[in-house]
Amino acid sequence: MKETRWLLELAGKHAFIKGVVGWVDLCSADLLRQLETFANHPKFVGVRHMIQDEPDDEFILGAGFMNGIAQLRRFDLAYDLLIQPKHLRAAAQLVQKFPQQPFVLDHIAKPRIAQRLLSPWREDLRELARSRNVFCKLSGMVTETKWNQWKPSEFTPYLDSVVEAFTPERLMIGSDWPVCLLSGYYASTMQVVIDYVQQFSPPVQSGVLGRNCARFYGIDS
Repeated sequence: MKETRWLLELAGKHAFIKGVVGWVDLCSADLLRQLETFANHPKFVGVRHMIQDEPDDEFILGAGFMNGIAQLRRFDLAYDLLIQPKHLRAAAQLVQKFPQQPFVLDHIAKPRIAQRLLSPWREDLRELARSRNVFCKLSGMVTETKWNQWKPSEFTPYLDSVVEAFTPERLMIGSDWPVCLLSGYYASTMQVVIDYVQQFSPPVQSGVLGRNCARFYGIDS
């Protein structure tokens, strides 16, 4: 929670920070107090938990976690799904249980790009995307292949799969900064998605590169 407080302090000082997705303990008996504290800040827009670090692959289907998710709507907060491919099936079950709760999948669920594997990630992604309350961030790809040796074309099959599953209206660009710096520069990482969306019409490009994110989190574009 210290990091969340620090990020909100930065957001209060800098207008270019439009919103903060922070951390609270969704399984805590003290959750409502935590949410009430942070929700008073106008730039607190969402919550995320590092599911990928949990030893139980179905952690998000636990009663304690789902009770926490159930509290987010009263504070108008989104939830970021920070998961890996092995969690996608559980995530699909979770979002179906909360059809009014906005969810966004971070980093396209970190598919195994280095191994050129599409399945079962692609099929499980489609199942998750069937729930219309779920968006997806186009990010986190450069660290899933050979660091600093990748080519943009490596990501095309994965981006194509995400577009097919979600449609561009539910996609938003992301950076995964500073983690992306392990495998490239910030500018080159962002350029992967910027170049990819050139195939779409200008309004669709504008959506993926900013407007969809603003709409999802309820912030100024």
